[in-house]
Formats: sequence, structure tokens, C-alpha cells
Amino acid sequence: MRRFLRDNGLTLFFLLILLGALIGQAFSGLALHNEQQIDQGGHPVGMLDYLTGSQFGVDVMENWQSEYLQFFLYVFVTTWLIQRGSPESKEPGKEGPESDADQLVGEHATDSSPAWASAGGLRGLLFSRSLGLAMGGIFLLSWLAQSITGRVAHNSDRLAEYQDTLTWPAYISSAEFWNRTLQNWQSEFLAVASMAALSVYLRQRGSPESKPVGAAHRDTGVEG
Repeated sequence: MRRFLRDNGLTLFFLLILLGALIGQAFSGLALHNEQQIDQGGHPVGMLDYLTGSQFGVDVMENWQSEYLQFFLYVFVTTWLIQRGSPESKEPGKEGPESDADQLVGEHATDSSPAWASAGGLRGLLFSRSLGLAMGGIFLLSWLAQSITGRVAHNSDRLAEYQDTLTWPAYISSAEFWNRTLQNWQSEFLAVASMAALSVYLRQRGSPESKPVGAAHRDTGVEG
């Protein structure tokens, strides 16, 4: 067990604080939701009703979809674009998918390579792009979930104001939907740009997201 915790500490840490954040969001969101219900002459709801309702769902999904969009774009564009001096970037001149020898695929796979690394055809093609496909797929699913739960929550507000409800196509083309969506996207894009640029000149000793403290600013793709 101790070895498992050590070997998976990074993933387990973030899953643990994710759980803590979700619990905190559930309690604070329920309190806010019930305040609004009472102000509007409605009745407060319990935790189970809130967690299975559209309001909690849209609040969670709109954050998740923006995070996975960030990772999908980062995985994809770092194949082709570089940032000289950043540990997050490949070295200049190595733009693109690289050769089979560099990537240890096909006949260049080693004994310790994953089984599909040596496979050709569709299996090899899918595995060589599996990370981007997974991130893009989760983004699309969470975006779809956001649009569905967001529509339900928005229509509930419209009904309370005696307005007609919106269809799903009408909702995803509305200012309400894109205002919520773009607010999250801009923060993710800013965070990635800041990390790529600041890591050229700043250091975090011992972190693989940083270059070694004594590395030159121009050194690219070097991890601490």
C-alpha cells in the first residue's frame, strides 16, 4: 500500500483535493441556491435534490469542459508549436510528429514499449494519438453535459419569470450559454500562456514543470 501511494501520489493528491472542492461547492452552492429560492418565494431543497439537479450539474460541467479543452489544445498544439526556453516545449527544429525512430514505434519499439506501439494500421494510429483523442472526447462530452444541464437550469429561471423556454439549439446559440462558456475558456488560455512564458525565466527547484535552477533561459525542453 505504501508503495502504491508513493507511485501514484500525484494523481491521488489531486483526486483528493478535487473531492474536497466538490464537497465544498455542494454545501456552498446549496446554501446560495436556497437563498435564491426563498428570495423568489420558493421553497428550499435538500442536498440530494440539489446534487441531482441541473444547477449543480451545469456549475461543475462548465468548469470541467474548459479544463479538458485546455489540455486537448495543449497536447495538440505543442506537437507543432514551440516556445524557446520553456520546459513545456520541444526544442526548435523538432516541430511535428517526429520520426518512428524518435517515437519508438513500429520496428523501433523496444521490449518495454506498450504493445500497441509496435502495431501498425489503425491500432498504431489510434494509440499514437490516444492522449489527444481522450482529452478531446472528454471535452466534448462535458461540453454536451454543460449544454444540457445549462438549458434545464436556464429554462427553470425563464419559467419563474413567465417566459417561454428555449430549445437546445436555441440555448447553445444564446448569449447566456456563450457568456458562461467563454468566461471559463479565457482563464484556461491565460493560464497556459503564462506557464509557457514564465517558465522561460522563472524556476521551481525540483519540479519537472521547471528547468533546473541553473539552466540558461534559452534552454528548451529541459526539465528539473
